[in-house]
Amino acid sequence: MANPQNYDNQPLEQLKTSALDRRLSIAKASLNIGRRWATNSAFGLFKSKEEKAVQKQAFMREQVQYLVDELGKLKGSVVKIGQMLALYGEHFLPPEITEALQTLNSQTTAFSWSIIESALQTELGDTIHEFDIDHTPIGTASLSQVHRAVHKATGEQVVFKVQYPNIADAVDSDLDLFRQLLKVTNVVPQTRQLDDWFEEIRDLLHHEVNYLLEADTTELFFQRFVGDSRYVVPRILKAYSTDRLLCMTYEDGVSILDEQVFALPQERRNAIGQASIEIMLREIFEWGDMQTDPNFGNYLIRLAQQPDTQLDQLVLLDFGAIRQFDDNLLLIARNLLLAGVFHDRSKMRQAIEQAGKHFEFFANLSDSVKNDMVELCLLASEPFSLPSHNPTIPPNVLDVHGNYIWAESDLHNRVIKLASKSATSKAFSVPPKELMFISRKFIGAYTFMTVLDARTKAHDLMATFTSEDWT
Repeated sequence: MANPQNYDNQPLEQLKTSALDRRLSIAKASLNIGRRWATNSAFGLFKSKEEKAVQKQAFMREQVQYLVDELGKLKGSVVKIGQMLALYGEHFLPPEITEALQTLNSQTTAFSWSIIESALQTELGDTIHEFDIDHTPIGTASLSQVHRAVHKATGEQVVFKVQYPNIADAVDSDLDLFRQLLKVTNVVPQTRQLDDWFEEIRDLLHHEVNYLLEADTTELFFQRFVGDSRYVVPRILKAYSTDRLLCMTYEDGVSILDEQVFALPQERRNAIGQASIEIMLREIFEWGDMQTDPNFGNYLIRLAQQPDTQLDQLVLLDFGAIRQFDDNLLLIARNLLLAGVFHDRSKMRQAIEQAGKHFEFFANLSDSVKNDMVELCLLASEPFSLPSHNPTIPPNVLDVHGNYIWAESDLHNRVIKLASKSATSKAFSVPPKELMFISRKFIGAYTFMTVLDARTKAHDLMATFTSEDWT
């Protein structure tokens, strides 16, 4: 869910949720793009091969941005599809497309109170009168809007996550329309990887629009963290929750981008960073389910009012994108990470060979590509590797206490640079989608730690998850 935004824009009074409305809107975009392709092709008849390549790249960028602008007007699952492709499609989509899709912004214009009130009335019935509900949202997203409220009888502050009317019913038709649009406009190669990803997105969306599932997941994580004062998870009020409406306690905090966070002493930022990384590690080593949406809006930081006796807390807000991973995948992820802890090339190679027994992608890699992947995984796991075992860590990335300085590491760029050199085959560049979810989670964690400017010690991060000798 998005953070609070500036809602000075005129609220939308109409939501195109009928199949006909959405088909007409997308059909219009398809027609316009098709005409532009024809015109562009005609103007390129007498140009050289190099000129045509430059023209095609510029035109594709322009066309995809037009497509993104049109999709953004619809909201709903169409926007969510674009956002998911932007997050996970870089391995099989042209860069012009992922760059444009990343500009899809679902946080700009709220829907009018009349639309939201109607949805609340449908889900709550007469119990809507038990609350004083703020008409101005504190957050919007592609599928829902969040409004703060007070329970009149108890004075408890809550929030309602209200799903836009008929959005859930439009998931399948939106997916079909989106695929048809990409095919007609010829802006995306039609590949097996794209087909697989659309089916993955279909499954994720159907889970995400079922708020009773999200309520159960939220309660699960509430129980997991109930004894750990570093974390806050909203409590679900099931009496006022349905498959299209979530009611939960209001939990305050500030964005990670807030100046108050930047002004915290290094030790407090380190503790927040440690807490955030531990969640990801426990998802892989203990729980087997993972929050796959790395959006900063899913987290807030509640600053301690008395830091001498209290801890800063990480507020976890959204559990709609939780994905369960099977044991084989988790075992692969664990083995890869543990090999990285000790910077052990032999164990990393063994982990990749073991992965080949469960995933065709790994089994089909040549020896040279497997060796490249060993080096890539060793580099990507650098923040979790013991300095005593990893002589390749740049000196400026460790402080005098052996803490890893995430903001100084430039790790993301180094990984991309090595990956581009190593991508000697098409197979190497298109890993299993399940592994891409975990990869994206690590990228999100890296970004979070870099923005927070936190420092962590590999021993403290990993000691709980390995029984091997640390000496």
